[in-house]
Amino acid sequence: MSSLAEPKLSGLQPEMPFGIGHSSTSAVPRHGTVVTASLGPIGTARRIIEREGFMSLYKGLTAVYCGIIPKMAIRFLSFEQYREMLQKIDGPPPDNGPEFTSSVNFSAGLLSGLTEAIVIVTPAEVCKIRMQSQYNSMMDPSQLARRKYTNAVQTAMTIAKEEGLSALYKGIVPTMMRQGCNQAVNFSMYNLFKLKLLDMRKKTELSPWESLILGGISGGMGPLVNNPLDVVKTRMQKQVVKPGKQPKYKGIFQAIGLVAKEEGYFALWKGITPRLLRIMPGQAITFMTYEAVSSTLTSKGFFL
Repeated sequence: MSSLAEPKLSGLQPEMPFGIGHSSTSAVPRHGTVVTASLGPIGTARRIIEREGFMSLYKGLTAVYCGIIPKMAIRFLSFEQYREMLQKIDGPPPDNGPEFTSSVNFSAGLLSGLTEAIVIVTPAEVCKIRMQSQYNSMMDPSQLARRKYTNAVQTAMTIAKEEGLSALYKGIVPTMMRQGCNQAVNFSMYNLFKLKLLDMRKKTELSPWESLILGGISGGMGPLVNNPLDVVKTRMQKQVVKPGKQPKYKGIFQAIGLVAKEEGYFALWKGITPRLLRIMPGQAITFMTYEAVSSTLTSKGFFL
């Protein structure tokens, strides 16, 4: 994730909870003591815990829950539907070849990523980012009582009321590009690795541990390529635009250029380590579960 240094706003502090964007290794909590730690994921987690309490590591969890289940359902359902449709358009695969070609897997993954970005991911991430970026110590009941954003539903309603319904779709273009790129690479590489491994081991199905490893590897490839899109998406979603004022980040390319100019090109890869630590295990478990459920349903006659 990335952060945005902007003027202090109601219910929103300029410091992101994951510590990205800070130029020093210390942070000053409200009670006046200085918390010193490195800028890596472990140091950032330590600052969050000492400043705001351990449970602050779970800010935005309700938005994640509200988004992750329908997102995964839409992702795999739409991927299978797009793949069937595209393969019919592309024509039958070559004799003794895979059921679906690499181009079909790539295109179906791209379309499924775009679909989930529009339907679920963008509004869920706007709410998650707002909840995570507000400063409130979980150790101070008075601050908890005064926090602006409390859960996913309340956050969405507050944003829509104060900024309009369209505010829930801030950053939708970079989100679509990020999700489309992610799933295109994810599905195409996973299926390529799967075919190679099955052919090499002379098997028809992957074992659970093989799906786990291949899912983790393929899941890490997309973020390495599209992290700049994630950085500008987060900044566009976090900024609150007041009526009559121009936003600092106006579009994808303007935002990328501005971040690179103000903070250097490496700033476009801020947050890549925690992002990989989150996405790779998640994708590993997702593909292992998907293969297990798909195999079970097929054996019971639900699918041909």
